[in-house]
Amino acid sequence: MSAYEKLPGIDNGLLRFLTCGSVDDGKSTLIGRLLYDSKAILADTLSAIERSSSRRGMATADLSLLTDGLQAEREQGITIDVAYRYFSSGRRKYIIADAPGHEQYTRNMVTAASTANLAVILIDARKGVQTQTRRHAYIAHLLGIPHVIVAVNKMDLVDFAASRFAAIQADYLAFAAGLGMGSGEPPAFIPLSALHGDMVVERGDRLDWYDGPTLFAALEAAPAAHSEVDERLRFPVQHVCRPQSREFPDFRGYMGRIESGQVAIGDAVTVLPGGQQTRVRDILVAMRSQPRAIAEQSVTLLLEDEIDVSRGDMIVRSGELPRPLKEFDATLCWLSETPLDPRRRYLLRHTTRETSAQVIAIADRVDLATLARQPADRLACNDIARVRLRTVQTLCVDAYADNRSTGALILIDEASNNTVAAGMID
Repeated sequence: MSAYEKLPGIDNGLLRFLTCGSVDDGKSTLIGRLLYDSKAILADTLSAIERSSSRRGMATADLSLLTDGLQAEREQGITIDVAYRYFSSGRRKYIIADAPGHEQYTRNMVTAASTANLAVILIDARKGVQTQTRRHAYIAHLLGIPHVIVAVNKMDLVDFAASRFAAIQADYLAFAAGLGMGSGEPPAFIPLSALHGDMVVERGDRLDWYDGPTLFAALEAAPAAHSEVDERLRFPVQHVCRPQSREFPDFRGYMGRIESGQVAIGDAVTVLPGGQQTRVRDILVAMRSQPRAIAEQSVTLLLEDEIDVSRGDMIVRSGELPRPLKEFDATLCWLSETPLDPRRRYLLRHTTRETSAQVIAIADRVDLATLARQPADRLACNDIARVRLRTVQTLCVDAYADNRSTGALILIDEASNNTVAAGMID
């Protein structure tokens, strides 16, 4: 059975996925077709799109307008910012991120990819694998997106030729192997025509040589986040709740979101960075007790012992500790128009902890045109580089490859309060 075969009767949970690829490969049209054919567009929204398309001289509705919401994007016919859309199929809920295709908006693609569990990489069947295709595939790999679907779009413009699809599939696999992207789950390849709807939701009758799933069937059966491996408990404390009321005179709860793993009443836990050990006395959701909680739930934990816990601390299962570090290597994507200044300090935010940090060394920078690594002494907007960071306070970190929540960080300019970089810890 294919990994993407539909499993009837199973709720596969929330799926966050990203569409990316070279400019004008049809990403926005694909999302529009997906929403249209799955009956996820409201009637008034569809009417507005039809009127807008008619004013532009188009005979049919331009489905790309569903995601290209910025006025500048509509005027240029391209996607600049990351456009998000939400819909439900009845079987699962979706959050779709449509990433821009231009090189100068690489930082926007990084933002969209950081929370995605699946990437749909579009390739124009006429053009094949382009520079931006390689760039987005590399970034998806770098940011640890576990599942990839390569959608070969505009098959109607190459007469739905199976030979063209096979050639693009071979080119992509050769490129991925050359960059060491072959480890992990191999990508799924789907031929389609977003404009006409073939193999998006419905199969159509012009790709009868392809016997795999449609794109929608693949999305319906894709694993949800946190469902594939047994993750370690990571609970960053966001708030210490002490109401000091007559109803709760001695109440002390630790509030936050479970970033990974699960926790149950009676579990032995350790509070970091202090290292105090205790057990979970109760788990509250909306002030109601429940025996256990899982990843992405926002809960309040009550502990058996009165120990010193504050915002920024992390509660983990005893015996499954992250690394306590003040100096570490990371891959950094520089987001700011102002270049990195190695002489100054930035505010580093890791889960709920904030501390002062400095980039003490730049190992190398990725050339986004060739994807080769080269020496660098500065970082400008959209640059991706391996760096060495030093922090004032101890951080409890995991490698990003092991945990995308506790392995991620952002850097903030304390003067402007702007986020200047996003990083993945090695």
